[in-house]
Amino acid sequence: MKLTADYHTHTPYSHGKNTVLENTRMAHNLNLQQIGITDHGFNHLLFGLKRKNLPDLRKECEEAEKLTGVKVLMGMESNLISLDGDTDMKKDDLQYFDLYLFGIHEVLKYRRFSDMYNIMIKNYAAYKFGKKPSDKVIANTTKAYINAVKNNPVDILTHINYKCYCDLKEVAKCCADYGTYIEINTKKRHISAEELNLMASTGVNFVIDSDAHSADRVGDMKIAEELLAEADVPLEQIKNIDGRLPKFRFAEYKTKNL
Repeated sequence: MKLTADYHTHTPYSHGKNTVLENTRMAHNLNLQQIGITDHGFNHLLFGLKRKNLPDLRKECEEAEKLTGVKVLMGMESNLISLDGDTDMKKDDLQYFDLYLFGIHEVLKYRRFSDMYNIMIKNYAAYKFGKKPSDKVIANTTKAYINAVKNNPVDILTHINYKCYCDLKEVAKCCADYGTYIEINTKKRHISAEELNLMASTGVNFVIDSDAHSADRVGDMKIAEELLAEADVPLEQIKNIDGRLPKFRFAEYKTKNL
């Protein structure tokens, strides 16, 4: 199993240590065909990407691609900010990006206090105290994930079930229906082999991503290799390995709508 592309990496534009070029050079050294530069979304209160910096980020992505020959996709790891499935990637922002990731994070500006309470506080409390989340917490998180996938041209759902809890099978079904990939994140082990099998049974496709916050972790596959060795997921459902590249719905959306 050989990685073809890494679609989840960070730079100093949010919470990463190395530049776009340094991340891309590492991708080149690993013979990756593509890399995603996907800094944290605008509503992250500590590390959010700033809209005023988008032209500079685009310039760095273009220069890194010219210097290395690696396809550089400028993206964002947007934040889920409401139970209605809103993210901090607004319609006017879409024109600036090539890649659309989203996930659940802490320390965000949510749409309403009730959204923060139900998405972040309830989930984080269950995680922090090691308690099984209530059926209502799971239902709310599931609803938010599904609404986000339905209402936005999301390419990749990042680190599902990390400090949050949902009905994995229902979310995976929705992702399969809409063409959103579920990430196998190698920065943290956020799912079990059994949970991965459950999601794979819906026919959903996956990508392996490093979630690298430093260039030395670009292309890292260790956790994914360990997880897949325990699971029974057909490798054909992982779309960024062994020469394969995903077909992203956001690119198609932009062609038709922007």
